[in-house]
Amino acid sequence: MLLGDSVSELAHDGVVETNWHGSDIAVIHASHTSEDGFDLVIDEIQAANLLADLAEAGAVEVSPDVVETLRIESGIARFGQDMDETNVVSEANLDDAVSFTKGCYIGQEIIARIKYRGHVAKKLTGLVFETQSPPSVGAVIKSTDGKDVGRITSTTVSPKLDRAIALGYLRYEHLKPETEVVVGSELKARVTGLPFIRGSWYESNS
Repeated sequence: MLLGDSVSELAHDGVVETNWHGSDIAVIHASHTSEDGFDLVIDEIQAANLLADLAEAGAVEVSPDVVETLRIESGIARFGQDMDETNVVSEANLDDAVSFTKGCYIGQEIIARIKYRGHVAKKLTGLVFETQSPPSVGAVIKSTDGKDVGRITSTTVSPKLDRAIALGYLRYEHLKPETEVVVGSELKARVTGLPFIRGSWYESNS
């Protein structure tokens, strides 16, 4: 392996430092999609050479549009699009990103109270549509009786599902999977749990 055996044996979310042609690389076993992957942190001046070596070893570059589709299929929130500084982590399904046992940090009491004593008023969830026509980002989500219950934050067409899919915030009482909703004026959708697709990241973590 290009970066050594210690990388191939790295546990999920594990970090290891290795050496490549005299340069230090921090390797994080992580995923930004539903597929298994790694983050490589290296001095910027060496990035182009590392990319060339990865390509020579068989790595294939993926376009930003494909990465975005994979991200949405995996249900991963993107800062500035699906969440911002006004969201608490539980709304964006980021409980794994914080510690519930660590010493004091800003916002800890609120986060712990939500986890152990209640629930958030709204939460990021998945929507599957009946067609391949995705709604616009920001479109209002309505219940079948016409009440505003959320909004769309990310959309794409999933090649695997052969359907338009979206991420959006829904009020707590409408989060149950298979709940029917209407997006915009007429697009029918049903609520689904996340991720939409469980790829190799989940298989390697089982």
